[in-house]
Amino acid sequence: MEKIVVLGAGESGVGSAILAKKQNIDVFLSDNGDIAPKYIDMLKEWGIEYEQNTHTIDRILDATLCIKSPGIPDNISIIEQIKENNIPIISEIEFGSRYCDAKYICITGSNGKTTTTTIVHQILVDAGYNVGVAGNIGSSFAYQVATEQRDWYVLELSSFQLDGMSQFKADLAIITNITPDHLDRYNYDFSLYQSSKFKITQNMDKSDTLLYCMDDPNILGYMLSHKEVFMMNTIPFSVNDTLLNGIYLNKEDNNIVFNFGDIELVIDRSKVQVLGLHNVYNIMAAAGVALLVGVDSDSILKTIYDFKGVEHRMEVICERDNVLFINDSKATNVDSAMYALQAIDRPVVWIAGGVDKGNDYTSIYPMIDKKVTTLICMGTNNDKLIEAFTNVIPYIYSTSSLSEAIKCIRTVYKKGDCVLLSPMCASFDLFKNYEDRGEQFKKAIAKMPSKVRE
Repeated sequence: MEKIVVLGAGESGVGSAILAKKQNIDVFLSDNGDIAPKYIDMLKEWGIEYEQNTHTIDRILDATLCIKSPGIPDNISIIEQIKENNIPIISEIEFGSRYCDAKYICITGSNGKTTTTTIVHQILVDAGYNVGVAGNIGSSFAYQVATEQRDWYVLELSSFQLDGMSQFKADLAIITNITPDHLDRYNYDFSLYQSSKFKITQNMDKSDTLLYCMDDPNILGYMLSHKEVFMMNTIPFSVNDTLLNGIYLNKEDNNIVFNFGDIELVIDRSKVQVLGLHNVYNIMAAAGVALLVGVDSDSILKTIYDFKGVEHRMEVICERDNVLFINDSKATNVDSAMYALQAIDRPVVWIAGGVDKGNDYTSIYPMIDKKVTTLICMGTNNDKLIEAFTNVIPYIYSTSSLSEAIKCIRTVYKKGDCVLLSPMCASFDLFKNYEDRGEQFKKAIAKMPSKVRE
């Protein structure tokens, strides 16, 4: 008899437990911390046994299968004990797919995956498809499998989720980019992180298609050195090169051109509302995969032209006294912040900091030199940021709370500036998550009195 233990009582863990219960599997959920009241209510409603603020080792090691929430690292004691007892450990996505016969559009990358996922999902919804969105976004995939019937799922997949997947197969996959991120979870070895991202292609065959950014050397390098595993169709997208078979940015009119198979489509970039070259990549990938699904071109264009972006990613809060305030709290690595700076054409007062993930900040220096006048560090330990940007940014301030950062912002910004929260770091030192950081920042800016230096 199968016995499942679920570790972690967040969105994915509770969803997994509910799906197991729906399948009449013996399931037990364990969380070493407090379980949020809404999740306790769900567990009670479904009659699922659980514990919080502890791990009962004997009960956990009695399981035949462990479903691990993606936020739990692999090197903690309880995970090592589970492995020593030869209990398989999988992710929610792997588990959910065992009870689902929908088709999967899967998106991964260091940056852009949430925006790309959101656009793909919106295109399919607008076109009338029976589609769900899950993974690293929205409600639990496993919970949706337990309670709904979908024809398609658009899944945003983090490296942590992909690490727990072995039999799952994507029908269509997108890799937006691969840049150093979460290296603290990969022994500071970029090649391990790179391999993790490419697990999105495992089990794909000639009937499947991968869309990838050919401007990214880390993607191209991996594909060239692992040619034997790429059995699926591949479609590149690029802003640098004109492609005879792919998706590219036309240098003459700055429009996005889709040209692969029998498909032809042009997106007028002047009608696109989201800022930045990074969003050109996101649109290329999202519209490209929608075309492969079979969505009508006119429907795709309408959704793309209506799209205003996702919350916490280059989100314009307001413009007051000729000062633009932008919430980019989702920028938790260096490249993501670099894309944000690239999209801004004003002097920047930049708020950054939090929990460093093994970042190398030198790659952003050229962009800073052109854009940033002031850096406000916001975190419990700002030493690495200060050391990295001393002699690079003229004015640097260290703050240990949002309220301190807001006070500092008021003293330094002037007319014509952009005040940008783009942290490059995780949020867990001062906030629950990047959403909490972004929400608190937006509220603080909304309450902040106008005070502009001439």
